[in-house]
Amino acid sequence: MKLINGGFPEDFILMGFTKYPWLDLPLFFVLLTSYTFTLLGNIAIILVSQLDSQLQSPMYFFLTSLSFLDLCFTTTTVPQMLFNLQGPNKNITYIGCMAQAYVFHWLGCTECVLLGIMALDRYVAVCKPLRYSVIMDHRFCLQLSSTAWLTGLANSLLQSTLTIQLPLCGNQMLDHFFCELPGLIKMSCGNTTVNEITLSVVATFLIMGPLSMILVSYSYIAQTVFRIPSAAGRLKAFNTCSSHLLVVSLFYGPGIYIYMQPSEDGSQDLIKVLTLFYCVITPMANPFIYTLRNKDVIGAMRRLLRKAISTKGI
Repeated sequence: MKLINGGFPEDFILMGFTKYPWLDLPLFFVLLTSYTFTLLGNIAIILVSQLDSQLQSPMYFFLTSLSFLDLCFTTTTVPQMLFNLQGPNKNITYIGCMAQAYVFHWLGCTECVLLGIMALDRYVAVCKPLRYSVIMDHRFCLQLSSTAWLTGLANSLLQSTLTIQLPLCGNQMLDHFFCELPGLIKMSCGNTTVNEITLSVVATFLIMGPLSMILVSYSYIAQTVFRIPSAAGRLKAFNTCSSHLLVVSLFYGPGIYIYMQPSEDGSQDLIKVLTLFYCVITPMANPFIYTLRNKDVIGAMRRLLRKAISTKGI
């Protein structure tokens, strides 16, 4: 085994589900299909939100940001997983592994904060509709989106930098599909107490902070929705908000289990499945969740399709 400076391996071996080699082929096709739908769905959301003049509201600005984030999030991990699943080579270079850990953690933390901001946007839209366009102007939306990205970046720089300094003593077996911080911490042959405490504390803050904002926002939204006299108005508000709540549940549920428990607790195989769920399945499902129950997006897609067909006919 070749080592680079500091006794770190030149390559890591991603174990994945190597205990179950028969899973490689079906998992490869599942990931390939999911990744294809993720690309198509999120690119469609971005194009429709940018090209349709009726979708130029703050809600669709944040939805576009979420779609772009999901594209980056899955692309950070899935191509490497597909490469490792399609053959006997399960390696990833040390530099590639560290880069993946930094970017994956950055994007994951950014999504936590962004989902909280989207709940705030829904609160203003439903509870203060007359002041919505004034409060959530374009400049403020940009500031909120930038805050999410910068918060995720700062946390990734802190957590990932602490993690890559841990001694590995030549260990190159990473019991995961890709390079994620909890797995890298478990590889270390040194004292990881500081890393585990820091990861747990910061994860608690970054998960429970936005989650608390989401719960508070939706408690006010629920009170306001029940006071809407029109049944159609209540249904529209419910459909819009329920889509966001479903996305929140799919993303936060696995994250809470993985990051907010002691590292020695929990089945590693279960952690792998949950990680696959929130970094592959959730980004694929988000476009469908937001579009299937959103008449505005469906209408915008139909208008763009009609426009494209008529243009082609000319």
